[in-house]
Amino acid sequence: MLRIDLGLVRAGAVETPGQVEPSDPLWKGTEVSLAGPLLIDGRFSSAGEGKYYWHARMAAVLRLECRRCLTPVDAPLSHDLQLVFVAEEDALDEDVGCYVIPSRAAELDLRDAVREELVLAMPRFVECSPECRGLCPECGANLNAGPCGCRPRRDPRWGAFDGLLPGRAHKD
Repeated sequence: MLRIDLGLVRAGAVETPGQVEPSDPLWKGTEVSLAGPLLIDGRFSSAGEGKYYWHARMAAVLRLECRRCLTPVDAPLSHDLQLVFVAEEDALDEDVGCYVIPSRAAELDLRDAVREELVLAMPRFVECSPECRGLCPECGANLNAGPCGCRPRRDPRWGAFDGLLPGRAHKD
């Protein structure tokens, strides 16, 4: 239930269990790729006149690429949300970042906040393993599968061969 009837919240806190599927149009235009549904469990409550507080936990398995070899990596993500929502007319008075509720809104859709918070929580880089050897800069071969066979290059800065690069055999 990621749509909240604000009238119900005035009477007491509302539980907010929900999920967003990987194929949901919410992810369109983002770099989000999910291996399964994004699960959300939280509590939405009033925090004064025209102000609301949402404490939730979201969990998902993201489908990302290894930063070294570009193979697919499934990366689990668990993230706590502590968000403030304020009425549009009060938004200018707030010193901290918050989400704005359109004026005269009777219902609030939390999905846009979920989208933004997930994008901000995503790791920028992942590795398939700490021992990942990456790709050969010459031919693009995955060096995790073994040496690629490219000839070592001479590094003009050092006057030596760079045959000491991981996965590249030094040939004399």
